[in-house]
Amino acid sequence: MINANNIFVKYGDRILFNHISLSIGARERVGLVGRNGAGKSTFLKIMAGNIRPDDGSVVRPAGSTLGFLYQEMNLPKGKTVMEETLTAFEEVHRIEKRLAEIHDEIDRRTDYDSDAYHQLLEEMATAGDRFHHLGGDTMMADTEKVLKGLGFTAADFNRLTDEFSGGWQMRIELAKMLLQRPDYLLLDEPTNHLDIESIIWLEEFLKDYAGAVIVISHDKQFLDNVTTRTIEIELGKAYDYKAPYSKYVALREERREKMMAAFENQQRIIAQKERTINRFMAKASKTKMAQSMQKQLDKIERIEIDPEDTAGMNLRFPPSPRSGQIVLEGHNLCKRYGSKTVLDNVHIKLDRGDRVAFVGQNGQGKTTLAKIIVRQLELSDGDLQYGHNVQIGYYAQNQSDTLDPHLTLLETMEQASPPEMRTRLRAILGAFMFSGEDVNKKVSVLSGGERARLALACLLLRPFNLLVLDEPTNHLDIISKDILKQAIADYDGTLIVVSHDREFLAGLTNRTIEFRDRQLYEYLGDVNFFLEKRALRDMRQVELSQKKPANAQPGSAPSAAPMLSSEERKRLTRIVQNAERAVEKIEADIRAIEAQMAQPNFYESAQSAQVLAQYQQRKNDLEQAMIQWEEAQMELEAAGATM
Repeated sequence: MINANNIFVKYGDRILFNHISLSIGARERVGLVGRNGAGKSTFLKIMAGNIRPDDGSVVRPAGSTLGFLYQEMNLPKGKTVMEETLTAFEEVHRIEKRLAEIHDEIDRRTDYDSDAYHQLLEEMATAGDRFHHLGGDTMMADTEKVLKGLGFTAADFNRLTDEFSGGWQMRIELAKMLLQRPDYLLLDEPTNHLDIESIIWLEEFLKDYAGAVIVISHDKQFLDNVTTRTIEIELGKAYDYKAPYSKYVALREERREKMMAAFENQQRIIAQKERTINRFMAKASKTKMAQSMQKQLDKIERIEIDPEDTAGMNLRFPPSPRSGQIVLEGHNLCKRYGSKTVLDNVHIKLDRGDRVAFVGQNGQGKTTLAKIIVRQLELSDGDLQYGHNVQIGYYAQNQSDTLDPHLTLLETMEQASPPEMRTRLRAILGAFMFSGEDVNKKVSVLSGGERARLALACLLLRPFNLLVLDEPTNHLDIISKDILKQAIADYDGTLIVVSHDREFLAGLTNRTIEFRDRQLYEYLGDVNFFLEKRALRDMRQVELSQKKPANAQPGSAPSAAPMLSSEERKRLTRIVQNAERAVEKIEADIRAIEAQMAQPNFYESAQSAQVLAQYQQRKNDLEQAMIQWEEAQMELEAAGATM
């Protein structure tokens, strides 16, 4: 159990934590929630020992391990993805080296009855247990599984980490942490740089995790699927609920309603007693009784209602000018970056009023197509035409980072505003929670969430009928995300939204376009419909089902994948047959080892440890071979479906 005792932190006149005490059990799943700026990340850093509170302490069991994924981690350079990830097993390598030394020493010694020899055997057993516990037997298989779960391909394993963006480097750090299996796993916004498939994979991984997990996230569905306890930090205090996020919201409202009812009832009783006391004080014969009643009143434990931080921006998109029936239509769209093709002869068409979600793994071209549509990127090939009177509003993935840090908030709005809107700028800023002297702050002093709100405020200054939003929920807390979702739901124009947040996307769109392998695949429903139809098995593989590519010509028959040649199907057949033979060979090896293990006195023989290790390795080999066979079989079935 990890205990935070009486934690007090004060910044200037602001009390961030007012003597907070919490305990986290050995296998608990805890969500840490609260508004941006409430202190969630700071509290996690205190729990991890990265910073010290002004008062109070954090205590965890001696010998326990802790892993902390925070938002500003820097990955060392010069190693491949696999090499860097395998640094998670430094302790395993040390144990492995020591076990080899012990084996050499045992082979040389003959003092079998001595205490020193028995101590050596005990050390070997202890080290072996630790080696198995840390995953030494399955180190490579586990590393590949975690990297693939987080979105890396086998081809990525030998690429240098320097080649990857900050978001992908964060995935490597997360992979290392998951493989180290610390007793306490602290995760600050782990889903920020993950796509939907990787988020689902991470959820499944954390459900079975052997240690405790404490996570900060603004992804409500992720919190619901992972956590069973919610700790809210608000205005210096911590409120503890034994429930996942959605239940916590209901319990929180119920708690406040009960407290308010009790408070109002107590206030009525107090007011009644005070009137009686004042009336009795006026009569000399009842002064003593009034004084006695006053003492009783002074002893009442007063119910206090904590102030609630419910401030939220007032967001409403302007009415959209009417566009033509066809908003845009693109044929044979291609985009290449040097030798890398991101989009390969894709087609897209948007009619007035369409509401479309772009989904898929990172790096598949979602942002690229969004930038092409808003004219920030040029096509390599193809033709993209816009309909009559199309006016575009665009919120980029890094929109808040493009703001000039040297300008004030008001100057930023003036720079983005047409002349007729200048008189309304202060009111608009006020609607986005920037009031009074806030408008004269420099952009450079704003938090990530405040910058995101300012960028959204700038978006409202001009009318548009095609709204393109690329990861608009980055840096927004849950309340702000809910407000943004409602504003988008009320928006009356055509919409494209790129997001990995399932709860945010749910019910927001009526078309979902998946980006995969340089192609587009369309689903006529929201993100939940897409996930059901695509039926993710191990969060990387696609169950067999008919899909209609978004690049299909009108009237064409739907297909689950591009057509495959007969040579390609023959190749897949060979792969399946080879995989089946590999499974059969491994199963035969396992049966032979099991027969050996069934022999009398097996566990007393000198070779038992070696045979057991071999048995475990072949079991792991079988698991990997079965995965490869299933993948090949599914690919072959998909190919057969297109015949």
